Amino acid sequence: MNKVILMGRLTRDPDIRSANGETVTTVARFTLAVDRRFGRKEGEQNADFIGCVAFGRTAEFAERYLRQGIKVAVTGRIQTGSYTNRDGQKVYTTDVVLDDIEFAESKAASDANRSNMGMGGGYQPAPAPAPMPSPMGAAGDGFMNIPDGIDEELPFN
Repeated sequence: MNKVILMGRLTRDPDIRSANGETVTTVARFTLAVDRRFGRKEGEQNADFIGCVAFGRTAEFAERYLRQGIKVAVTGRIQTGSYTNRDGQKVYTTDVVLDDIEFAESKAASDANRSNMGMGGGYQPAPAPAPMPSPMGAAGDGFMNIPDGIDEELPFN
């Protein structure tokens, strides 16, 4: 099975082209900056920059709605290929061919993020989420404390 699910921010506006064949097909290419789960050091985040390509209606959606900094969730498949460049060297490619694109944040949050990026653009990793508060009475080991004297009421012993 070849299935990819990614969530990240566009590093720049999509590159839109038309492929001429029997019918004209829209092709959209863009790069997603996908935060890695763990950073190198405390508080530092890394991102992978993953090339994506969409065709047809999915590409038309990208052309109409996607802009630099917008956070999207995409699904598709990995496709590899190769070509010979002008210098005669073989170049290998890996892209995610998209089946679906969905917005991953509200328009207001997206606009706020884009305005925070400034005129220079560029990728800015999202801030790390705040830690979840511990449930009332939680011990440091991740388990909840059971009050004394409740042994008789528990369904197991």
